[in-house]
Amino acid sequence: MPVDLTSEQPLAWDSATLDADTKKMLDNLQPNILKAHVREHLSVLFVRFNDITAGRRYLRKIAETKMKSARRHLEEVRDFTTKGRQGTPYVGLGISKAGYRDLGHPVEDMRLFGDPAFRDGMKRRVAEVQDPPIEEWDKAYQREIHAVILIGAAEREPVEELRRELIRDLPPSARLLGEETGQGMRNPAGDGIEHFGYVDGRSQPLFLKDEVDKEPREHWDPAFPLSNVLVADPLATDPGTHFGSYFVFRKLEQNVRAFKEIEQELADDLNLEDADRARAGAMLVGRFKDGTPITLHGEAGGGTVVNDFTFDADEGGKCPFSGHVRKTNPRSHSRNVIMARRGQTYGQRDDDPWDDAPPHARPSGEVGLLFMAFNSSLQDQFEFTQQSWANNPGFEVFGTGHDPIIGQGERDIKVTFPKAWGKPGMSPPQRQVAQTVTMKGGEYFFMPSLAYLRAL
Repeated sequence: MPVDLTSEQPLAWDSATLDADTKKMLDNLQPNILKAHVREHLSVLFVRFNDITAGRRYLRKIAETKMKSARRHLEEVRDFTTKGRQGTPYVGLGISKAGYRDLGHPVEDMRLFGDPAFRDGMKRRVAEVQDPPIEEWDKAYQREIHAVILIGAAEREPVEELRRELIRDLPPSARLLGEETGQGMRNPAGDGIEHFGYVDGRSQPLFLKDEVDKEPREHWDPAFPLSNVLVADPLATDPGTHFGSYFVFRKLEQNVRAFKEIEQELADDLNLEDADRARAGAMLVGRFKDGTPITLHGEAGGGTVVNDFTFDADEGGKCPFSGHVRKTNPRSHSRNVIMARRGQTYGQRDDDPWDDAPPHARPSGEVGLLFMAFNSSLQDQFEFTQQSWANNPGFEVFGTGHDPIIGQGERDIKVTFPKAWGKPGMSPPQRQVAQTVTMKGGEYFFMPSLAYLRAL
């Protein structure tokens, strides 16, 4: 019988009583979807095919010789935890709507994909999420991309080796349109951070019982059904056990210098002094640099990054409604919107992102985030989050303003900030902070089942 994606119980993937259909699903599912694969070093290749036979042969070879299943990935994680045995690199493969067409699939097949955003492609959805005009995107993303290949590992060498091999094996009719290189950044505590210097990636939907069991769940439940991230692969032989996921890729450039200037200006406007000045940036992000949620504490707390909280008791006097983590995960509603984020930072820096260097010492471009996320619906998850939450100045209450990190569109309303943490009194209305994150291009893909790829 088909695998039940709607079960509220997290998946006990290594249970002795796991049914045969679920095992088959895990054996045919790409890794990195249900559980993040280590990707400290990441190579992203964007490919265009121009020959049906050659394109199919190339993808089939990758699937048969380079890709492992989700179950194999989970077993490797268990072996590393219990025996210290290193796992193998990650290779992921996504196909765009144009890619399926170029691989010989007729229009009728495209109608089997239920997501209208995927069927359109990102270029036709610019207005929906207020993206920059396509002619302002990086050149590689202005072209018609057919496939994305992700290569990730803990060390650089295996990634480089696989990258060279996959580029070498491209058929003569194909073209490598562009590539991106990601590399993880960490603060002194070992937590992953983004280029503004804040802990990132902590609040994720969890699908597996062994991960859920490690999390406190008194206030917010991190367990999500598989339906948040998986859909039946419509072109595989058994949609009841062969699943995939819609994948969004966006290159987001960060103007770190401008953001640090904004932090200082906001702290000055609110008359914040000494250690309390860090609250300015925390109100924009929703967490302090070390990951402490500002809705729980008025200053950084150090230690483990807390994730068991909601905003239910906070009417904006601690964490503004516009705070990035509050905008993109309100926690108290719309759980089916939450995506499985798998982003990675890109770009080289000469400074330390977590220190207190002045803004002029920070980069103003060429660094940022390779935003990646798995969805069961691009329209109802990624696009809804961007359009109805991040870009919506009336999110939850009138006058909220845009998400100060990823919000796009004209910031033409004025906003207020709490003068003191958790106490009455708001600042006079003031202009919203300027946009410091610029979308440089991207595409929508479907990450098909291994069964589909091996049958090409």
